[in-house]
Amino acid sequence: MDAKQEITLLRQELEQAGYEYYVLDAPTMSDYDYDHKLRRLEELEAAHPELVTPDSPTQRVGGKPSEGFESVEHKAPLESLQDVFDYEELLQFDQRVRAVVPDVTYVVEPKVDGLSVALEYVNGLFVRGATRGDGRIGEDVTENLRTIRSIPLRIPDAPAHLIVRGEVFMPKKVFHQLNEERERRGEALFANPRNAAAGSLRQLDPKVAAQRKLDAILFNVQWVEGERFTSHKQTLDYLNLKNYKVIPHYTCHTVEEVISCIADIGESRENFQFDIDGAVVKVDDLSQRQELGSTAKFPRWAAAYKYPPEERPSKLLDIAVQVGRTGVLTPKAILAPVRLAGTTVTNATLHNQDFITEKDIRIGDTVMVRKAGEIIPEVLSVVLPERPEGTVPYLLPDTCPECGAPVARDEEGAHIRCTGAECPAQLLRNLAHFASRDAMDIEGLGIAVVEGLVNAGLVKSAADLYYLEPQSVAALDRMGKKSAENLMAAIEKSKENDLSRLLYAFGIRQVGQKAAKTLAQHFGTLEALQNATAEQLTAVDDIGTITAQSLRGWFDSEQSRHLIDRLRLAGVNMTAAQQGTDRRFEGMTFVLTGALERFTRDEASALIEERGGKASGSVSQKTTYVVAGENAGSKLKKANELGIPVLTEEEFEQMLS
Repeated sequence: MDAKQEITLLRQELEQAGYEYYVLDAPTMSDYDYDHKLRRLEELEAAHPELVTPDSPTQRVGGKPSEGFESVEHKAPLESLQDVFDYEELLQFDQRVRAVVPDVTYVVEPKVDGLSVALEYVNGLFVRGATRGDGRIGEDVTENLRTIRSIPLRIPDAPAHLIVRGEVFMPKKVFHQLNEERERRGEALFANPRNAAAGSLRQLDPKVAAQRKLDAILFNVQWVEGERFTSHKQTLDYLNLKNYKVIPHYTCHTVEEVISCIADIGESRENFQFDIDGAVVKVDDLSQRQELGSTAKFPRWAAAYKYPPEERPSKLLDIAVQVGRTGVLTPKAILAPVRLAGTTVTNATLHNQDFITEKDIRIGDTVMVRKAGEIIPEVLSVVLPERPEGTVPYLLPDTCPECGAPVARDEEGAHIRCTGAECPAQLLRNLAHFASRDAMDIEGLGIAVVEGLVNAGLVKSAADLYYLEPQSVAALDRMGKKSAENLMAAIEKSKENDLSRLLYAFGIRQVGQKAAKTLAQHFGTLEALQNATAEQLTAVDDIGTITAQSLRGWFDSEQSRHLIDRLRLAGVNMTAAQQGTDRRFEGMTFVLTGALERFTRDEASALIEERGGKASGSVSQKTTYVVAGENAGSKLKKANELGIPVLTEEEFEQMLS
């Protein structure tokens, strides 16, 4: 078999396996075999680039980042639907339809809470995909849509030109995993799967979109050449034959059947892998649709029924306090079981202390509960007439329920956080930050390895990294002797890092990389910094009162002192590197903008700081020079307005040498 034949065979096998896995949810090929075949295909295509085609399974990883999204005019408008909010309005919709077409059949579908897109195929090949936009003009997100494995890149027995419409969504399981990862990294959480899907689909870098594991489900044929359909049901069957994932749909002959179907969809919504925010009712017969026509805004042949948010009373049995991976204390209501939006709810978020205080929520109260956005149960209000005697206002604890360390309220915002340096609830995030590139830079200690160490009970604080035994590390899943040796070498090497890296690695609030470097250079040793008073700290340039208070609170913690003692005993360096004799940039502030060719931003900043200068992120009157690379933007404009000298990369290099 020659390379071309093998490539063709591998593509067919992988396409079929992908269809079975992502569309039918019934895989017949093991993950191991799939990965093995995909790797072989990648090898063959690398050796024969002339045989690479846009519909190859290897092309789903995402191309180069784009500068922005081009506008796309939809060949067939992507109309929105008229909302109806109760069964009375639905009956009125049915009456309007039957006044024109008395003998009507409806198709009812769950309304996916995602992002509507149009997919365009020419001779069976996926050539373009666009967001709905305003219905007539959308954004070209083709490269991001290519990463969605349930969207076929080529369809069988294809017409010359086909445009289909569907909804891109983030599966609920993926959404929860993504938020767990973001919480671990200390990033802002997505509010709901729809926001996550929209943000992911509009990433300028398709590789980021690929990592988000989006899905897509089809519900309409927008435009087709060479095919004739008489009903909507027929078009859905057609899409099914073309290997698309198609929306679940139900045929109804009376409005009573429609209402029953809508109720069934609402009750079974937890069984869908996607979130829904309603049900769509469509006239099935396409000729009847033409007869009914459209208003200026909506088609007269369809309506979107929106489920009313259910609100039910329940007894607040207790308030549990959870400590998140960023140290935030989150109160959770423990409720007597109550049925909401098709599921039984036994707890609900109480957000924070301000929320509890504002609504005067007390243990023992009867509270009204609903699902916010049909996803997260929340307490709406207290039923005051049913409040029992003897209840008292609720206050969050002043010590962490996980580790006993003092808690502190954020300087800005309503969050209350644990201050413990060795709090077990924050362990995963703290370890990942401690080992990150800008902190102790322990190569090979990614989040998966961190989880393995924690789950095996080998690490309970950052200091434990320096007391690991090679054989224990090698015994972890997917590690092995060589990987363990490399990790141990990286941990040992990190002992030599400058004090500034260690300070940043501690994750002290308000102490970023620049503040860590400033403090390390000013005090010279961790001991001197640890013993500094708040007044001595605020005397340092760029260290304000809030940062000084945060530092003092962290160093005064018993957990912090224990961590430092064990790190010192392990031989971790706690001294700042001596400043070089080259101080040519003393008192100067540089701002870097645009794409630099000879240096990365971090490299250029380090060279400036090594020579006594300061690298800043914003242009002001205090800026000495702006170094401008390719495609410099607003910072260059502001520098010119303020009369700040602007250096090319070549001129900056001359100053360095």
